[in-house]
Amino acid sequence: MASINRVILLGRLTKNPEVRKTSSGTSRCRFTVACDRRKTKEDQEPGADFISCVAWRQSADFIGGYGTKGSMVTVEGSIETGSYTDRDGKTVYTTDVLVDRVQLADSKKTSRSDYPNNGTSYTMAEASAHANEGFDVGDADTEVSGDDLPF
Repeated sequence: MASINRVILLGRLTKNPEVRKTSSGTSRCRFTVACDRRKTKEDQEPGADFISCVAWRQSADFIGGYGTKGSMVTVEGSIETGSYTDRDGKTVYTTDVLVDRVQLADSKKTSRSDYPNNGTSYTMAEASAHANEGFDVGDADTEVSGDDLPF
């Protein structure tokens, strides 16, 4: 029997993503997405889950270049678990979303002073025109609201 490991997230970036390069020059970006949690009781405060994500290559360059703290993003990927031994000799277990595809979901203009044209603001359609092939940046004319979501 085949198993399926597929994740789709909609949430906000918790900080500006930073791209790092491996020793072989491959782009890697680790970022966290805050996803609202449904209230289980009427008097309960809404909560959030903070999901760790790892993007590689073009996806890493895209989110590192266009994503900013507070940006609404959709992330598609798979869950990857792992472990390592910390300095104290204890085993630490990890759970990350290995990103296959990332999109900006905001319809407002975004700005990043360090990429790609020193502070130029882009709508999503404009960012798409400047991005390399394979990047999905959404549609600048599409507004996303909570009422439009299927959950």
